[in-house]
Amino acid sequence: MAELSNELTIEMLRRMLRIRLFDEAAAGMQARGELPGPMHTSIGQEAEVVGACMALTDTDYMTGNHRSHGHPIGKGAALKPLMAELLGKATGVCRGHGGSMHLADFSVGSLGESGIVGAGIPIATGAALSSRLRGSGQVALAFFGDGAANCGPFHESLNLAAIWSLPIVFLCEDNGFAVTSRSTDMVSVQHISDRAVGYTVPGINVDGQDVLAVWRATTDAVERARAGEGPTLLDVKTYRYREHAEFGRVGDAVRTYRTQDEIAEWQLRDPILLFEKVLLKAETLDGDDVARLREEVQREVDEALEFARESPYPELDEAYENLFVEAVPAWH
Repeated sequence: MAELSNELTIEMLRRMLRIRLFDEAAAGMQARGELPGPMHTSIGQEAEVVGACMALTDTDYMTGNHRSHGHPIGKGAALKPLMAELLGKATGVCRGHGGSMHLADFSVGSLGESGIVGAGIPIATGAALSSRLRGSGQVALAFFGDGAANCGPFHESLNLAAIWSLPIVFLCEDNGFAVTSRSTDMVSVQHISDRAVGYTVPGINVDGQDVLAVWRATTDAVERARAGEGPTLLDVKTYRYREHAEFGRVGDAVRTYRTQDEIAEWQLRDPILLFEKVLLKAETLDGDDVARLREEVQREVDEALEFARESPYPELDEAYENLFVEAVPAWH
């Protein structure tokens, strides 16, 4: 397995901070009514996103899900076009057509996300098939939640990937809940990874709050996939600190599905704080370095927010772009 340089471990922390501060800024906009509709944050899940994405190359593929901001950030996407997309601006990563749950940035291999549960899994599987047919050597990574692991696209994709030995990594972000239902009440096995045996592929449990553990497990799976040995199913145990979705000032309508004590217990293993301690202990960074890095990332997020607010909205005539082979005139 490749080893991480100090430069890459610092980049890991930077990307984790980008996700945290970007999502905090987005949640603030949503609470003020600046960002319409619900949105989903990855606050608490930064380690599993970044650890997995940094096991890939820039040309490898990745698909996310409705909890969508963190995945392209973890893959290396620029913050300004992502923030602009949240506000539906023409400078957005999808030119304002997608919004919070539909981000894509092909320049870093991010094929997009969707609010449809499990929808990204067959897309990643198709990308892996394309890689195999073209002999490009690219690997696909599919992020999905524990709820999606109960859906047909998960089982169909895993079966096809196993039969054809496709270069893909299936990563279940097992944050304990499908909206407000505990995954332990909704899944027939103790771990999502237990389902791998039915498709004769490796199934591995990973501590999702440990970015290095996720990076190692994903790197092993990526190397296996690139060598033609087929898919791996990773069951990454993590936790979201905020509600399933942000709905302005009220959050989720139902808050009785978990206790504040449970949230506080998970916050003791905050993935960012845990990794900062690792870097401090290794003397990769000192306290001043960590503070400066946080300030740098906060400036990035602030600049992205200013860029998004100042960007123009798309013209009406652009509404039908990228939908049909022949352009359809907009109604005036």
